[in-house]
Amino acid sequence: MEEEGEISKSLIEKQSPQLLARGHGNGGEGEEEGQKNDGCSSASTILVLSTMVAVSGSYVFGTAIGYSSPTQSGIMDDLSLSVAQYSLFGSVLTIGAMVGAVMSGRIADYFGRRGLMGFAEAFCIIGWLAIAFAKVSWWLDAGRLLVGYGMGLLSYVVPVFIAEITPKNLRGAFTTVHQLMICFGVSFTYLIGSFVSWRILALIGTVPCIIQLLGLFFIPESPRWLAKIGRGKECEAALQLLRGKHSDISDEAAAIRDYTETVERLSESSSMFELFQWKYAHSLIVGVGLMVLQQFGGVNAIAFYASSIFVSAGFSGSVGTIAMVVVQVSAAGTGLGCFLVALSFLLQGLQVWTHISPLFALFGVLIYTGSFSLGMGGIPWVIMSEVFPINMKGSAGSLVTLISWLGSWIVSYAFNFLMVWSSSGTFFMFSGICGVTVVFVMKLVPETKGRTLEEIQASMNPFSGRRDRF
Repeated sequence: MEEEGEISKSLIEKQSPQLLARGHGNGGEGEEEGQKNDGCSSASTILVLSTMVAVSGSYVFGTAIGYSSPTQSGIMDDLSLSVAQYSLFGSVLTIGAMVGAVMSGRIADYFGRRGLMGFAEAFCIIGWLAIAFAKVSWWLDAGRLLVGYGMGLLSYVVPVFIAEITPKNLRGAFTTVHQLMICFGVSFTYLIGSFVSWRILALIGTVPCIIQLLGLFFIPESPRWLAKIGRGKECEAALQLLRGKHSDISDEAAAIRDYTETVERLSESSSMFELFQWKYAHSLIVGVGLMVLQQFGGVNAIAFYASSIFVSAGFSGSVGTIAMVVVQVSAAGTGLGCFLVALSFLLQGLQVWTHISPLFALFGVLIYTGSFSLGMGGIPWVIMSEVFPINMKGSAGSLVTLISWLGSWIVSYAFNFLMVWSSSGTFFMFSGICGVTVVFVMKLVPETKGRTLEEIQASMNPFSGRRDRF
């Protein structure tokens, strides 16, 4: 099993001269060469365009999440739905997303990142149209299921595509746009849903789908996927297009090619079962762990039941929800946010400071929502797109995305039962999980800033390969 360490050994040997040149250069040609080949690049027009086309899918993600809240009364009245029927309509989105998550990695491996985005948007468009023209409840459910399926596919492929096309010095900033656009999608859907009918809102939902579908014809495929399937010349052409026609891509292209060839040579299979080997333990723990902590930190409890939380805490539900939209993309402190909400319910239970305890709930939810948008909302997806080697990225992405949506369903389903058990206890629990997340990130999540995907993945292999030698 010693050959499992060859991936990292090979890369370290090939990269060490350049690293030494950068770390100990005395100026002159050696230093210039290190700067020239350090894998950094400015944002070209095509790179920006490719990212904007990709995050149109993130916006679709957000509109799907935000749609059910402002449309509930209109749909129930027009189609005479019961609460149970509307609950099914709302929850079937997550079921579709789980199905999409299971299939996302394999489809992306076979048909490419662009192919998967186009495939996903076709389902989303059909789903939105089914909702918009629904006459009976099963049309609504079928449409929502199709939108959820497309959303599950997009939740995997968008951050992966962005991570694979961006240079290391820009990757963090560009991949966080994924979460930012999800927030914009949710917020914009909340707002315009207050002014238009649910059918018009569904038709509006098709607009970003069509934008991405058309935009895919004008952007290149992921160079790393092209290298994986043996299309080396197309890989270099796509990389050159993304970096700019005057950029020197020779070192980056060579690193991608060498890493891909080494991984493919040492890997006999890329099935999901192959993930559960010691050599992938670090990547798997980081990828799965972040998704579990993200969901069980209470995000969907806050997102789905914000209005009822405000009302239960003695605050205006409508004012609180509007304030949530305002801070959706700012602030910090998920743990602090949950702690403040928990404190609000605890003070109410003790009949202490009852005149100000509702404010703790308001500020707690606002702080949580804003900090999640900037932090744990996007970070797990970014890390997931970075830590798995190219041969396992499809299977790993499917597993991690499935776990994320399963956790989403569990938390949203269990929240009302937890609130009956103990309102303050529920949010103290969420706050504690957020605290565990801080420790988890500090101890196990690797620093990825300023490193290529190949460097990140190579650095994690020695951790997983040492046991194989014993």
